[in-house]
Amino acid sequence: MSPQIEIQIIAALTAAACAIPGVFLVLRRMALMSDALSHAILPGIVIAFLFTHSLSSPLLVIGAALAGVATVALVEVLVKTALVREDAAIGLVFPMLFAIGVILVTMYAGNVHLDTDAVLLGELAFAPFDRLVVAGSDAGPRGAWVMGAITLLNLAFIWIFYKELKLSTFDSALAAAAGFAPVAIHYALMTLVSVTAVGAFDAVGSILVVALFIAPPATAYMLTDRLSGMLAISIGAGVLAAISGYQIARQFDTSIAGSMAVASGAIFAVAVLLAPERGVISRLVRRSKQRVEFAVAMLLMHIANHENSPAAEAELDVRSLHRHFRWDAHFTRSIFRRALVAGYTAETGGIAATTPKGRKLLEETVAMV
Repeated sequence: MSPQIEIQIIAALTAAACAIPGVFLVLRRMALMSDALSHAILPGIVIAFLFTHSLSSPLLVIGAALAGVATVALVEVLVKTALVREDAAIGLVFPMLFAIGVILVTMYAGNVHLDTDAVLLGELAFAPFDRLVVAGSDAGPRGAWVMGAITLLNLAFIWIFYKELKLSTFDSALAAAAGFAPVAIHYALMTLVSVTAVGAFDAVGSILVVALFIAPPATAYMLTDRLSGMLAISIGAGVLAAISGYQIARQFDTSIAGSMAVASGAIFAVAVLLAPERGVISRLVRRSKQRVEFAVAMLLMHIANHENSPAAEAELDVRSLHRHFRWDAHFTRSIFRRALVAGYTAETGGIAATTPKGRKLLEETVAMV
């Protein structure tokens, strides 16, 4: 298998692994926590490395997970003091822990691969060179196996605790009343985020980890209201960002991780514009449609109020209708034409009148108000 294919496989598995817990972070309005954890686990990784002197030791994952849990615990302690809000608590805790990690890297691990550039940016181009050898045989890139295992772990966790996660995410009080222990679920989810972040840490760096945790779930949130659909779309958007980002990097000879982060942002931007319900364009279309519907209703109300009055001819002259509404003449003509085509109004000798269909619509509109 070519290195190009292996890089894309590793990136796709990383995107899928990050997207799964990322959905619950977005739904819980804790997107910043992914940024916090992806940085705050650094001291856990460095301390474990100082003990093992190996970047492949499983103790690195354990150290990162413990650092992630410590981050969550510190944030919870600050929030419970009622002196700061959750976003401020996150902003206080993770820079401190990340700074400690950077200091430790600079002091004790500056001459190994675990340097600040690798921490922030990562380098997927080198991932295929780190091979997993089993019984003397090359089993493929180690990153693919690690991220594949973490992806399966995340899927298994969501599958087993789907009800508990869903209920505690949308109504933690009800989850507690039902005996689902939302606090334990919260810490388990944060531990999963920590493990996922450290698994992706060496290959893609913390910047891309944050992008993959947030952008695909945010994209899915724009496109669906179902949790199962959001999980599926989030994984698909993450994999698409990984593959398209690699192709962009290859085309323009630039950073692979940076290109994938840009691709994930671009996919989110497309969803913001084109989402059928929440998208910017669909909202503009709905507002324009509502404006026209309101104008038609106002026109029908004006005609109905004056068509049997002595001043009907002056009030309902089609050429001067715009003066009674203080509307633009062109807009008034287009509204009257729309109502005429729809069968809500009629015109006889230049005088407007309502039809039975128009009066029925007007009655329905008034009843709704």
